[in-house]
Amino acid sequence: MDSEITKDFLRQIVADDLAAGRIDAPVTRFPPEPNGYLHIGHAKSICLNFGIAEDFAGACHMRFDDTNPQAEEQEFVDSILEDVRWLGFAWVGPVRYASDYFERLYLAAERLIDKDLAYVCDLDAEAMRAYRGTLTEPGRASPGRSRSKAENLDLFRRMRAGEFADGAYTLRARIDMAAANINLRDPVLYRIRHAHHHQTADRWCIYPSYDFTHPLSDAFEGITHSLCTLEFEDHRPLYDWLLAALEVEAAPRQYEFARLNLTYTLTSKRKLKQLVENGHVESWDDPRMPTLAGIRRRGIPAPALRHFCQRIGVTRADSLVDVSMLDFCVREHLEQHAPRAMAVLRPLRVRIHNLPQAVDIEAPLHPQHPEWGTRSLRLSSELWIDREDYSENPPKGWKRLVPGGEVRLRHAYVMRCVSVDYDEQGQPCLMHATVDLDTLGAHPQGRKVKGVIHWVDAGQAQPVRVRLYDRLFVSADPEAGEGDFTRHLNPNSLHELEGMIEPYLLQLQPEQTVQFEREGYFVADRYLSQPQAPVFNRVIALRDSWGKESA
Repeated sequence: MDSEITKDFLRQIVADDLAAGRIDAPVTRFPPEPNGYLHIGHAKSICLNFGIAEDFAGACHMRFDDTNPQAEEQEFVDSILEDVRWLGFAWVGPVRYASDYFERLYLAAERLIDKDLAYVCDLDAEAMRAYRGTLTEPGRASPGRSRSKAENLDLFRRMRAGEFADGAYTLRARIDMAAANINLRDPVLYRIRHAHHHQTADRWCIYPSYDFTHPLSDAFEGITHSLCTLEFEDHRPLYDWLLAALEVEAAPRQYEFARLNLTYTLTSKRKLKQLVENGHVESWDDPRMPTLAGIRRRGIPAPALRHFCQRIGVTRADSLVDVSMLDFCVREHLEQHAPRAMAVLRPLRVRIHNLPQAVDIEAPLHPQHPEWGTRSLRLSSELWIDREDYSENPPKGWKRLVPGGEVRLRHAYVMRCVSVDYDEQGQPCLMHATVDLDTLGAHPQGRKVKGVIHWVDAGQAQPVRVRLYDRLFVSADPEAGEGDFTRHLNPNSLHELEGMIEPYLLQLQPEQTVQFEREGYFVADRYLSQPQAPVFNRVIALRDSWGKESA
């Protein structure tokens, strides 16, 4: 094992299995259900399963748990595959589906019936719940539990043949209705669903449960380490029971780890679907969504997300990770990888009265990477600055423009505000200014100028639509307390501005990230941005101001 491999408890298990000769190489799998888009919690599972395979020269399979046709769509299959590729991982072999094994699963179910370990039950869902018992009371046997093997096999085959309506029968494992673990109280293995399936069309009208499909699919594929989140810990005895009942050799083992819980974030596909269907967000890939598609569109780089998953580690202890850790990883990556440019998001026109002619300026694309080169700026007698960089009655410590005050124009001259014109609403609409012509690349003589502001030349400026995104929820735990989680939605999670940008930014391709100097990190929207009608999403501000804004 490479000494540089991160030592978490799951990697230690794999290392021990290799050292003991129990396996030749690990085989893991990533098995999402295609009933929605993947979210940031899945990123941890993806990085873990694919990461272990990479670390130990093993293999990771991409397998869809597609056993619920009423909730699954090809759109979700496609988005999941794209997300895994975007994160930078590649699966071994073809894309696999639980539906690939439907015939083998069906035959395994018949074997259980033949071994008197499964039976056909005619209780409906409500009655089945009542018969199951509670944590303190044992369950009761279904009337179907006493059926003969021959009758069970006949009914099961007729279920497959489509003779019965949805819900008329189920196939259940015969285990122990008094088991302390409710998952062992004769769990459902098959149910009837006359529904079109995105892979098998209408060839099947009975579908296996996840608990039945999971261990057998792992066994069919030779999975060595089946990694699940902690909510599946109570399902492990059933996982092991099924493999033992079917006499699987070299049976896979299930191991559990804590899922990713992140402040100000939902990681429930059901609730994310509710946000989409009820119009609280634009789509599954809305940049405010914690889906991987939304995170990608927001502009968070895949390496930063992978680094975040590495930093939070893998444990068995449930915890709530502060979203500021993700923000740190994003800023850390973008600080080194995003070029610089200027954009004025709230334009205020400035007229310079003493500039004899336009000046061409070369500005670095990144102050720490001179090898990246420069971009060309032009400063003429008219430019745009941000109106928030001017105040007639500034607060204490103000370092930007005031009447009669001076600032440095980024990469250019020191400029003095002479006067300001106001519109009918009392808002500044035109600033009259002069520049110190001796300060291009030099300090002014006899005085200090502390403030620096960004700008865009009016003659070269290009209009831009900018979408400023903030956290989708105002509560650190949107699911806490009583009531609908949507009551915690942030009404100010999206703010759109019409601004001005320097010409260099028109060269950026969708998904290319850049720092708007003094404003934050932004990305050209992968769907909306066009060369002559650019749209930029704010990835993240230059520093965390959430706590101050919320105080």
